[in-house]
Amino acid sequence: MKNLLHLRFSKLLFFSFLFISIVSCKSEYEKMESRELSSGKVENEIFLGLELGMDKKAFYDRCWDLNKKGLLTNGPSELSVEYNAPMPSGNPAKMRFYPNWENDKIYMMPVEFTYEGWAPWNEELAVEKLREDVVKLFEEWYGPGFIEVANEDKSQIAFVKVDGNRRIRIFRKQLSIVRAEIVDLKIQKLKAENPS
Repeated sequence: MKNLLHLRFSKLLFFSFLFISIVSCKSEYEKMESRELSSGKVENEIFLGLELGMDKKAFYDRCWDLNKKGLLTNGPSELSVEYNAPMPSGNPAKMRFYPNWENDKIYMMPVEFTYEGWAPWNEELAVEKLREDVVKLFEEWYGPGFIEVANEDKSQIAFVKVDGNRRIRIFRKQLSIVRAEIVDLKIQKLKAENPS
């Protein structure tokens, strides 16, 4: 009987340590995502009065209103909207965006930023400085709490924030472009589970 109790206690201890190890192995990002998704909080604000879940008609109406006010113009490609972003550094920058749709509703907003005077030899407008500027801008818009996430050799770095269902990622896309993605995580996870 004593050996049986000792064996059960040993198993319980082992599984307790295993559980603690698994939980503590979660990255800071995974903990943030899990906490925010389980909070039940819904954050749909994107920017400029645009929201996750907004239908196409409402999106086009809002962009048309902002265009009439001189805030938005057509971007350089067929499916892009352009905005002169008020960067914290004061460096003039273009912000281009156009949503991804799920059932004719916005579920993701990819956004690309470029400094207007960028040149390979201009260190003041390097992509790393642009990324810092975008993070500061987004902290003004969405509040603090962005964390750095990187691969092992730090060749790929992103800054990420999750508020309820909304995740924002900011990363270097090209030599002169920083990309941000604002996504409804719940819909993205459903799409990943049920690809069409």
